[in-house]
Amino acid sequence: MIPKAEGAFRTIGEVSALTGLPAHVLRYWETRFPQLRPLTRAGNRRYYRPEDVTLVQRLDALMNREGYTVRGVQQLLAREAAPIQEEALRTIRDRLAHALAKD
Repeated sequence: MIPKAEGAFRTIGEVSALTGLPAHVLRYWETRFPQLRPLTRAGNRRYYRPEDVTLVQRLDALMNREGYTVRGVQQLLAREAAPIQEEALRTIRDRLAHALAKD
């Protein structure tokens, strides 16, 4: 079997084999973490992008090695995303203000 390129999409079975996590755990995490959204195709086949695989590995480390709960990881991810969201909103506001000033 030819190994996949580093940036290739992975099936749920491949991610399961890579991480040692059962597929049902990966599907459960998709319901609990909105950041984890693999592409789905016909027959509900999941295709994980490289950033999805990285997130799965991080979730595994936080919950299975560092002792975080699902809720704790949700809060951690939300805190990390907050500054990014605020910056994006500021950029949008500034662009709108600039566009309105032109009129």
